[in-house]
Amino acid sequence: MAPYGATPTCTSGKVHMADAGISAPQTQDAAIGQTGPAEFGAPRKYTTESILGIVVLGLAVAWIIWSFVSGPTLFLQVLTIGLSNGALYALIALGYTMVYGIIELINFAHGDLFMLGSVMGAIFLEQWVGELKSSAVAWLWLALTILFAMASCALINVVIERLAYRRLRNAPKLAPLITAVGMSFILQNIGIKLNGSAPHSRSSVLPKTSFAIGSVDVRIKYVVVVAITVPLLLLMTWIVQKTRVGKAMRATAQDRDASLLMGINVDRVISYTFALGGALAGAAGVLFVQVNEQTRYDAGFRLGLIAFTAAVLGGVGNLLGAVVGGVLIGVIQSLNDGAPHFFGQKWTQTVMFSILIVMVIFRPGGIFGAHQQEKV
Repeated sequence: MAPYGATPTCTSGKVHMADAGISAPQTQDAAIGQTGPAEFGAPRKYTTESILGIVVLGLAVAWIIWSFVSGPTLFLQVLTIGLSNGALYALIALGYTMVYGIIELINFAHGDLFMLGSVMGAIFLEQWVGELKSSAVAWLWLALTILFAMASCALINVVIERLAYRRLRNAPKLAPLITAVGMSFILQNIGIKLNGSAPHSRSSVLPKTSFAIGSVDVRIKYVVVVAITVPLLLLMTWIVQKTRVGKAMRATAQDRDASLLMGINVDRVISYTFALGGALAGAAGVLFVQVNEQTRYDAGFRLGLIAFTAAVLGGVGNLLGAVVGGVLIGVIQSLNDGAPHFFGQKWTQTVMFSILIVMVIFRPGGIFGAHQQEKV
């Protein structure tokens, strides 16, 4: 028997999990009646859907180039905002993709957990500590606030998993999905109690100044968000790929029953996964407030849907895909809001979900996801 935390060697047709992240179980077996791989050197056949997908992608690239040529300064200015927003979306999307990779559940309460992190972080920094302006002491308290929000959201997410999801692991897929929607409403009502039903203006302790790179002004707060987010994402990747518990997470994602036979405590691994996802949502919530200077009880619904779109775009169950998808969604959203020749802010939601629909049609597995086939 392999030691605890080792990735199981699969002999029943299942492939090893990709190094890029936690992936849902896949099979190598083709469906009945499907031929094997094409012979070496055989011409590749393009379907109508693949040709349409290439055309749509080409039009999108041409549109972006047209926008850049028409106003390069404005384009790059908006791009800096998109990278900052995309980093936050990546933190939230990781929570979706990690949970799905382990137990194949789309945790729709995750966006509202992000909202709670933003509200609790604002209350901690403003009301408990009393830091309202930028200073060296305030930056130290901001770091402690991020840790507080990460710990709080991690604990809340573990409690949700223990009370709401654990008993439904072997239930029909619809049962945990409805439970997740119910937990979303519960967290929203907690948010109303803490924040009120109206948007609440908050103070930011990040510098409000900017610096110039050529003709482009870059806000320091956007740089700070990226500087905090990137180490968190790298730390998450290291935990999943290099640590003992990360190996246990990947083993559980591939085959839960085999992991139990190898001595892995699956319940503990799943709780640990929920804790990591909640911690990332808490950090994203604090940084979101520092950039936007506002908290609202329904922010989790909108941001959660955007992050879910990012997870689908990159490939649900793939950590690298969640990061890339989050950055792409943030950039596309910002370009649509402010770059030349785009639709404008009132069309942002339409653009986001149009991307989701197109992605599901032409590449259901996402950018880094693999098409899954099962025996029939």
